Amino acid sequence: MAVRETELLCHELLLRLAGRLPDRHLWRYRDWLAGGAADVIARMLPGTLVRERIGLDDGEHRLLSQALLPLGADPAMVNAILPADAAETPEHGFDADAPTDSRGDSEVLVLGATLRGRSGVREVRTTWRRSSDGTTKRVVLVTATADHVGLTGEIQRVLRALGEPEPCVEVLPADLKPTPYHRAALTESVLVCAGAEELAGRRG
Repeated sequence: MAVRETELLCHELLLRLAGRLPDRHLWRYRDWLAGGAADVIARMLPGTLVRERIGLDDGEHRLLSQALLPLGADPAMVNAILPADAAETPEHGFDADAPTDSRGDSEVLVLGATLRGRSGVREVRTTWRRSSDGTTKRVVLVTATADHVGLTGEIQRVLRALGEPEPCVEVLPADLKPTPYHRAALTESVLVCAGAEELAGRRG
């Protein structure tokens, strides 16, 4: 399987795990993928899913097998991943308005300056995710037509430089159906900036 195709499969798999795989793991796996270390993901992700008791539905399990087994994932560990259980899926709500104790708009300003008019980008949006324990976390949502893996890594590095140790960055391929998690996040989000793809459409 070509490297590019493998990266896209891994990216889609990590998108499907958003909201279920803890942020401390998810951002790191995405960083490794952007750094060309998909083989590390293959060795470690199945074990993480088993330890965290994160189940996969049939389609997700096929996607994981297709993406990671050719890269050296342990078949026994892949088979040990639990079936998905809707009752154990974390519940999140989303709010377009920033909490009063947030760091302000510095992240939004930097993201806008970095991504406005960017080739391959349609829209950049943000929302605030509320977990069942009451904690809130900014989620950056980018709709893009190209370089999904590299763009994810770049935005994560920007947010970490601004003080967010476990950034939540969801770069959504324009032709991929959003998961329920992403649909809910997009519904309660605000526009940060438009990329070249969206600006070209408006001019047309």
